[in-house]
Amino acid sequence: MAEKLKEQGSLGFLEAAVKISHTSPDIPAEVQMSMKDHILRRTRIQRQTTEPASSTRHISFKRHLNRQMHVSSVDYGNDSLNEREQPTCIGRIKPELYKQKSIDSEDTKKDDVKTCGKINFTLKYDYENEMLIVQILKAFDLPAKDFCGSSDPYVKIYLLPDRKRKFQTRVHRKTLNPTFDETFNFPVPYEELTTRKLHLSVYDFDRFSRHDMIGEVILENLFEASDLSRETSIWKDIQYATTESVDLGEIMFSLCYLPTAGRLTLTVIKCRNLKAMDITGYSDPYVKVSLLCDGRRLKKKKTTIKKNTLNPTYNEAIIFDIPPESMDQVSLLISVMDYDRVGHNEIIGVCRVGNNAEGLGRDHWNEMLAYPRKPIAHWHPLVEAKKTLKEWQGRTASFDSQGSCPSPKPPATP
Repeated sequence: MAEKLKEQGSLGFLEAAVKISHTSPDIPAEVQMSMKDHILRRTRIQRQTTEPASSTRHISFKRHLNRQMHVSSVDYGNDSLNEREQPTCIGRIKPELYKQKSIDSEDTKKDDVKTCGKINFTLKYDYENEMLIVQILKAFDLPAKDFCGSSDPYVKIYLLPDRKRKFQTRVHRKTLNPTFDETFNFPVPYEELTTRKLHLSVYDFDRFSRHDMIGEVILENLFEASDLSRETSIWKDIQYATTESVDLGEIMFSLCYLPTAGRLTLTVIKCRNLKAMDITGYSDPYVKVSLLCDGRRLKKKKTTIKKNTLNPTYNEAIIFDIPPESMDQVSLLISVMDYDRVGHNEIIGVCRVGNNAEGLGRDHWNEMLAYPRKPIAHWHPLVEAKKTLKEWQGRTASFDSQGSCPSPKPPATP
């Protein structure tokens, strides 16, 4: 009975389909009969393919598969389809929650960078006299440093890495929006501009105590806005700072690891623009490399001393024997030291490479592991040393009690 109803329905559908419109002529009877036979055969094939008889062997296999895989999302019956149409709160993805989270994370990143107003200046290069012309125009929305709710701002200008030559604007009394309009000239060859940085430090003048630092601006790329052939106006956010950021210099070294021999070779190539540590305006630098395991110093080696220079060249190799299974637990601390014949040697700056290092130090380490037996060289900026000798000794004692690494010798005074 059901099949007859379906056949009648399909015939009715055919009659409705073959009529193009009320005004168009009917399709010939021979074509209609052939189309009827075609649709009837197609409906029988669809019934046979869409409604197969499930054997007990397939049903048992489905149950066995569901039990073995513990997959609750694999559905085989009509009941599961109905349940899927009624989503519940458990296990339901809510895109709005993820969107809100990303917005919150962006807000926290913005809050981490604290600004202290803006500063406007211009840059231009004088090709005839080989001078960089810096004009400090004005500052806007500076924070109040005095009790009266105002400040007495002025600006110091450096062209790093040279800190011997500096300029300073006049002090503007009791204002948070000063207009300086002062011009300063830095003699520098055009070829060196790519290695120079413009450093602006904004201070609050205090007659009876130390001047308070409001913030600073460091322009890493002098060609950021133009090629300096014409005067270019630049606005920059003043970043919060309590002390001037000191450029300690950079060090270039290469890393090479031989997995079969378990040998790590660090080749100290050279340094540039080191901070002057002596009264003469120079330093006596050497490089000390420490092998660390879980924060403890296991071994240390150092290069020769280069006298009276801020740009030493070494090309000296330092070798450590490290098995491949220990490469994830070790790191290297590279310290650039200033030798002093009288007194203690001073640390100019440090950098660190290893699996647990940050930024370039981690990337350099991973690149070395990705290309074994090949020296990989990079420049690394030096940063201030945060760990003192007492902190190293304290960490050594704590790790000795845990016994995670072989006990190292106590660190000696550099």
